This record gives sequence, C-alpha cells and structure tokens, in this order.
Amino acid sequence: MASKTYEPTPARKVAFLGLGVMGAPMAGHLAAAGHTVTVYNRTAAKAEAWVARHGGAAAATPREAVAGAEFVFSCVGNDADLRAVVLGDDGAFAGMARGAVLVDHTTASADVARELHSKAVLRGLHFVDGPVSGGEAGAINGALTVMCGGDAAPFDAMKPVAMAFARAVTRLGESGAGQLAKMVNQVCIAGMVQGLAEAIAFGESAGLDMPAVLDVIAKGAAQSWQLENRGKTMVEGRFDFGFAVDWMRKDLGLVLDEARRNGARLPVTALVDQFYADLQQRGGGRWDTSSLIQRLRK
Repeated sequence: MASKTYEPTPARKVAFLGLGVMGAPMAGHLAAAGHTVTVYNRTAAKAEAWVARHGGAAAATPREAVAGAEFVFSCVGNDADLRAVVLGDDGAFAGMARGAVLVDHTTASADVARELHSKAVLRGLHFVDGPVSGGEAGAINGALTVMCGGDAAPFDAMKPVAMAFARAVTRLGESGAGQLAKMVNQVCIAGMVQGLAEAIAFGESAGLDMPAVLDVIAKGAAQSWQLENRGKTMVEGRFDFGFAVDWMRKDLGLVLDEARRNGARLPVTALVDQFYADLQQRGGGRWDTSSLIQRLRK
C-alpha cells in the first residue's frame, strides 16, 4: 500500500465488508489512519491475511463485523452481493447500532441504493451510496474520488473518515445520486477509450511514431487521464492490469438499464458495450478496458 499523509481525525470504530482489489487497500488506509477496523470477506482467508498485515480483527459474518461500529464501509461485486452482506439475519443491518452509517462503495444500481436507504431508515440506520472512481491504483494510493447519494447529516459525519482512502468525497444528491454519477463517469470513459483506440490505430496505420505523437497531443486539447495513463501501454499491447473488461461490461449494463428507464439516448455507449462483448468472446474478459484497440489492429 502506498504511503499517504492522513488528515487528523478522531479514531473511530469501523467495519469494512469486502476485501477485493479495491476493498482491501481501502480498508488498509482506514487502519493506517488510526481507526479500529474489523473486516469481513466471503473468503475468510483473505480477511485473515488482511488482519495479519494491518491489524484489527476479522469476523465470520457481516453482522459480527459491524457490532459496535459507528461507520460501516462495503465494496462488493454487484447488487446481489450487496444485498447478501447487508440484509438477512447475518447481514450488516441486523448487527448495526441505531444511528450507525453504512457507506457502500460498490458500483451497483441506483435502485438497490434507494432500496437499502429505505430499509435503513426503518431500522434507525443511515445508508449512503458512494461508488468510487480511480481504479486499483487510486485505492492503493488512497486517492479515490467518491460520488455520494444520501442524507446530508450521515454524509457529513462519514466524510472525514472516508478521506483516509480518498482525495475527494462529494455528496451529489439524495439516495441513488452517487450511483447515477458513477454511471455518468463510465459513459465518459467508454467513449474516451474507444476514441483513443481509434486514434492510435489510425496513427499506426499512417506510419507515425505513436509514443511521440501521444507525448505531443497530451500537451493540447486531447489531453486526458486515459491518454496519459493508457496511451503508451495500448501502443505496446499491454493489458494485464487495470480495470477489467468484465467489470466494465457490468457497469455499462447498469448504465444502459438506467437509460432505458429514463429515456436517455446513448448510441456510442451501447456500441462500445458491444465492442467489449467482442473482447470477452476473444478471451479478454480480464484484460484492461484499454484493450479495445485490439479489435482495430490489422
């Protein structure tokens, strides 16, 4: 985990549910910032390994993990995974004390965020949807951008704690607004990566020195995070890192479902989603999303 300077905040008792590629380093930053952290992971060995590295404690169920916690953070795979760790007799809601806040960092649907917010209110709890952007590197460096939906008071209470793994934590509206903002983020990324892939393929076909071209255009209006962080690796054909195609397809599925409900027209996003489906069929489900260029090479 990368070093980070943490803003002084009172030590809190917190829980973290889900220790995957994103969750493990996020929870690590909470521990490094001085908070008392109890973790839960579906595969218990991962939780035990996390405790061996960071301290704290591991619990056998979400309900046990959240006992006495003021703030509970979760980062799992999808809507079904989220319901599994939050609801039911062994879920987080069953073990949280009244007034505690659950902040979910899963990229999930706005519908499940609203559902869990409503169920939290009935129990005297708080729920904030807070999907993140910044990828694995952002989680490791404690530099994630967190887009939040939910009530203002619990958001304000949890923000100083979440800053342990973030560079920005912003409330964008009521429950579900965080998930909708993450969908906006993924629409932008899908279009930018496809545009970058086409640009590089065009330049290669024209016989240009593409690393040199990328250096030049990065200083002008074409500059973007994707160009600066993925351009040269796309030229080199390296895709064994970063945000996987499988994950992007899951996210774009959420986007397209929401667009069907709200009437938004997303022709480019729908097309890029099919391009990613093609990469999955080629065995590239675990390649980085920048692998779109592989479809364009001769």
